Amino acid sequence: MLETIEKLRRHVRILVDLGRIAGQNSDIDRFLDQAVVQVARAVEVDHAKIMRYRRSTADLLMVAGVGWKTGVVRAATFPADLKSPPGLAYQTAEPVCLADTASAQGFVISSILQEHGIVSLANVPVLIDGAAWGVLEIDSSVACDFTEDTTDFLTAAAAIIGATVQRRTASDIDAAAMAEAAASVQHREILLRELQHRVKNNFQIILSSIGIQKRRFDDPAIHRALDHVANRINAIALAHDQLAIRQNVHVVNVASYLRALVISIEQQVDRIVIDFEADETELSIERAVPLGLILNEVVTNSIKHAFDEAGGRISITLQTGVGFGEGRLTISDNGGGIKKPNTDGSGLKLIDSLARQIGGEVHRESSPMGTSTSILFPLIS
Repeated sequence: MLETIEKLRRHVRILVDLGRIAGQNSDIDRFLDQAVVQVARAVEVDHAKIMRYRRSTADLLMVAGVGWKTGVVRAATFPADLKSPPGLAYQTAEPVCLADTASAQGFVISSILQEHGIVSLANVPVLIDGAAWGVLEIDSSVACDFTEDTTDFLTAAAAIIGATVQRRTASDIDAAAMAEAAASVQHREILLRELQHRVKNNFQIILSSIGIQKRRFDDPAIHRALDHVANRINAIALAHDQLAIRQNVHVVNVASYLRALVISIEQQVDRIVIDFEADETELSIERAVPLGLILNEVVTNSIKHAFDEAGGRISITLQTGVGFGEGRLTISDNGGGIKKPNTDGSGLKLIDSLARQIGGEVHRESSPMGTSTSILFPLIS
């Protein structure tokens, strides 16, 4: 009992220190470096880190850390998908605790954690106005079953970190706004970021609900179905992350969007390499999202059905200037080909339906050397 009280007192003292540091005029990197040290002290672990989500690469970058080998901090990245513990915390805006990483079903543990001998971890999202900015994680090389008190402390620390990041970011934006005299373009960008922020909140709620449903069932088939739905939602969320404004139209840099989607998918698989090349082009979000969903569906089908235990390679290209103002998305694998095509399958019907939404045509070829799917579509915004 006395040990528990002392631990809570230590948590309170360090939260006070963290608040004091947040109020100082140091730069944001220095604050994050100090914050992560304080968090590790409070929970008495040998490793801790703060990760920031990067829209351009759809991953989590370690922006501050303690206990890691030289060259890891501000260089190491972690997947932001639902099979990654910090990715799950980021996507659902809920804490994730693993008492034993070796027996954590449904999760893929980063090689960086394995190299450092991490066996237990706990993380919480760092939120700004309710939407996840990144993740605060503690990692232990000694088995720990982190208590609710520890999670509560991490949540409080993450709240201070989030508020500080928001305040520093807002200060930078205010200074830029004064310099630019509140230009109209900047105003529209601010409105767009607010839209993206609200949409991200909604996606987090949906993904969290899917996670809750998964915990209610033990059937692997139900888990696979829910994972499939979650991946489709993630594909849509990534498109909203890439939104920009061009002449009062909400557009998406398709090359950046599909690249981020490919990275997100590749982080979830082993022994499968995905190559990606794309010409630069922009489409409205109403046309970019179906294209992303097609890519997600075709690549997922290849991962599930094309390869044996040895794995393989998937090549994706996006070409513009094809024909008369058209583009072509081609997805090819070097798997064993489609032996018994199921023309009534929901996946193929979904691909065809999505292609029709953007006025596209689907072409499929399959042989024992692999399968190729291409979508020819008009490049109109």
